[in-house]
Amino acid sequence: MLQNLLFELLDSIRLKTDSTAPPSLAFMARLSKELQRYFFEEERPDKITLSAILELAGERTFGFLLVLLSLPSALPVPAPGYSTPFGFVIFLLAVQLMAGWTRPWLPERVNQFAIALPKAQAFVKAGVPWLQRIEVLSRPRLTPLCTSRLGRMILGGMIALMACSMMLPIPLTNTLPAMGIFITGFGLLDDDGAISLAGLVVCLMALTLTTSVLIFGVTVVKEGILLLKQGLTSLFK
Repeated sequence: MLQNLLFELLDSIRLKTDSTAPPSLAFMARLSKELQRYFFEEERPDKITLSAILELAGERTFGFLLVLLSLPSALPVPAPGYSTPFGFVIFLLAVQLMAGWTRPWLPERVNQFAIALPKAQAFVKAGVPWLQRIEVLSRPRLTPLCTSRLGRMILGGMIALMACSMMLPIPLTNTLPAMGIFITGFGLLDDDGAISLAGLVVCLMALTLTTSVLIFGVTVVKEGILLLKQGLTSLFK
């Protein structure tokens, strides 16, 4: 449900956006195509390591890793067992982002983490529509949010909180935080502060949801969401 709402929002914005991208945005227009080529058009081993995938990142490693690692939990694709380890790695990246590092460091064990090719292909196939929707909107703007020390501290701090939420083995605390990280990380790819700002809004929504779950419990929050959905449905009928 949350994914569909974001799809509709992105589509409505895209209708108002000029689809002609200048040359400086060439990478953003190719990201989904590069992933499609890497995972579907070229021959790959049965298992793919993180270090092998990072060859696509170039100088955009922070944003690329955040997008990549949040993708399984952000999508309506069964991904049991990924939220906790990926959330831990995202937390490490967020701390380094706050510390002002220009390139991330990951333990060798993390770099050699391998995922079965069919599973990776399923994630990419489900994630490409997300990427294509955001690619249409992305361009360098409000760059200080993505490039300044203060901006990166703000982004890193919120991403760290979302990573902690992803690691919780509690329903409703994984998907929305991962979606916030995904959008925020995508903004970092092209220094698009507007998209990262939108990601922060989603992160704040996720923080509210996670806090509510921890305080009131899963059942109460689910019932509250259902009542809210019913109220909105009746309002817009």
